[in-house]
Amino acid sequence: MRKRSAPAAGSWRCRPYPHLPLLIILLLGVGCGIAAAQESVPTASSYPTEGATAAATSRPTTHATLFGIGGVHQLDTYLSPLNYHGTQVQFLHETLRPTHWQEISFQSIWQADLSTAQNEAGKQNLMGGNMSYDVGWHYNWHPTTRLRLMAGPQIGGNIGFLYHSRNSNNPAQALASLRLSGSAAAIYTFRIWQKPFAARYQLDVPLAGLMFSPDYGQSYYEVFELGHQEHNLRFTSPFNAPSLRHQLTLDFPLGRRTIRVGYLGDIRQSHVNDIKHHHYSHAFVIGWVRHFNYRKHTEASSEGFIM
Repeated sequence: MRKRSAPAAGSWRCRPYPHLPLLIILLLGVGCGIAAAQESVPTASSYPTEGATAAATSRPTTHATLFGIGGVHQLDTYLSPLNYHGTQVQFLHETLRPTHWQEISFQSIWQADLSTAQNEAGKQNLMGGNMSYDVGWHYNWHPTTRLRLMAGPQIGGNIGFLYHSRNSNNPAQALASLRLSGSAAAIYTFRIWQKPFAARYQLDVPLAGLMFSPDYGQSYYEVFELGHQEHNLRFTSPFNAPSLRHQLTLDFPLGRRTIRVGYLGDIRQSHVNDIKHHHYSHAFVIGWVRHFNYRKHTEASSEGFIM
């Protein structure tokens, strides 16, 4: 069992992060590649024949690609008892489309982030990365012509890592989990100077899941080489892993494009196997939105939130 020292006192101050430019370049490259693949136009053979029904020949779909940067607060007592503050860059790609059931919509969210942080004294560095993928189905209500409410289940998972620059025995921590979440959103459309705008708030809360975690003080050599894996897969719930992701965004036209700006907050925390972990991030996000109507040919539109 490793001995832990008490957290250093003192207020946190902004410091330079030499790895930040590399993280931004890497995340931009990965994000642009994924966005291009997701938004590629289908070939003619993908579309229904003339005899298909109107519902089958028209499928409105929205793709949103966002990049973000903001602050991050991290703690993982497997690596260190200290709190770390730093900067995080994020990428998020969302797809939203109707299903064959009239009031049910399908959503997928692919998210990635890279972070670099320091402790209060500025003498220890913590680097991290995470990738997650979630899919959900929402039932849609329309209380008014401008307001749409959405609620439904969401399933997803994530993999990631934390690396501590000063630890010698256990320098890294692997992150992996599966989850079942509840998801809710509200979308309000309006016009300014005859231009379409759309404001949206969405909240996703994990309700049950599984996560990997070593025991406190247990090395990865013991887990994978010696096979000591009795307690490394743990059930999670809001009681031992209260977490959430929420975003507030605004879509507006700019020329022939639709731009999205907003806030993305990600709260991940857990307390299993005597290890406390939390990851709090708050980011400003900006990107573009593309609306398609898949018929015999693809039609792009800038008319606000398409569904």
